[in-house]
Amino acid sequence: MTPTRLRLTQYAHGGGCACKIPPGELEAMVSGLTGRPHPDLVVGLDDGDDAAAVRVGADGSVVISTADFFTPVVDDAYDWGRIAAANALSDIYAMGGEPVLAINLLGWPRGVLPTELATEVLRGGLAVCEAAGIPLAGGHSIDNPEPTYGLAVTGMGHADRLLRNDAARAGRPISLTKPLGVGVLNNRHKATGDVFPHAVESMASLNADAARAALAAGIEAATDVTGFGLLGHLYKMARASGVTAVVDAAAVPYLADARESLAAGFVPGGSRRNLDWVRPHLEASVDEDELVLLADAQTSGGLMLAGEVPGAPVIGEFVPRGDAVVVVRG
Repeated sequence: MTPTRLRLTQYAHGGGCACKIPPGELEAMVSGLTGRPHPDLVVGLDDGDDAAAVRVGADGSVVISTADFFTPVVDDAYDWGRIAAANALSDIYAMGGEPVLAINLLGWPRGVLPTELATEVLRGGLAVCEAAGIPLAGGHSIDNPEPTYGLAVTGMGHADRLLRNDAARAGRPISLTKPLGVGVLNNRHKATGDVFPHAVESMASLNADAARAALAAGIEAATDVTGFGLLGHLYKMARASGVTAVVDAAAVPYLADARESLAAGFVPGGSRRNLDWVRPHLEASVDEDELVLLADAQTSGGLMLAGEVPGAPVIGEFVPRGDAVVVVRG
């Protein structure tokens, strides 16, 4: 097969952030690693934040560090590179930081897929880093059974102006800066080859402007919506903050074709695992299909904010902790 006819999504068991280790399993894995203090560590593992932050200056400056990588979410190598890079950079923006440097993380099945495709993946990552205004300098590669790509990213911020999981307060609105639905659309793409350019552009777009708007608005709590779905990430934020998140399901935006893809059965296994994880802490008055969409495993999703920014719909509010950690109303 020539590189133009190869379907990258067929060379991996999963795709994008839907191939994450399920949230319950992941929390069990790292349970013994949390709660380990260090005098300079500002944000670590304890509340499942998007990146780690360590104080490096007496003025409150922090270095923010993250790494994110995954198997192909689309068949086009260049677009996969763009999406993976935007997704990794998003962790820095979700913490209220500015990225300053990225390096490549590449796993490639040599002898199975042409190296020309790997070059296209790297070229896509470079394009997004250039759009973010940072260097993409070097990295690490291995011969791997499945194609895998992402970035390790270093950013800068200030200890008093970080966006955190544990800072949502009752009375604050919940806003979402990108529509949901890329999980079911990517699953349909993998199964059928149908292409959804609007989903690709949503995933490849940076969360830089949303993060800067959040800081300008004085917002203190945020996360990006990725592999654990909106419900999973909202549960983590509400749990860490000691509040209940109430979602107005009718206000949540979705990409075109997402509902039709759900109805046709193109649901990632990760989406159902997300819902199963949140369900014991969930009160809902909507049907199962709506809950699956709200738990849909996103790749390079938008920011979910405890506050309002221009252009981002308000999809609910945080209220004092009740019997459920997350409430979904129709």
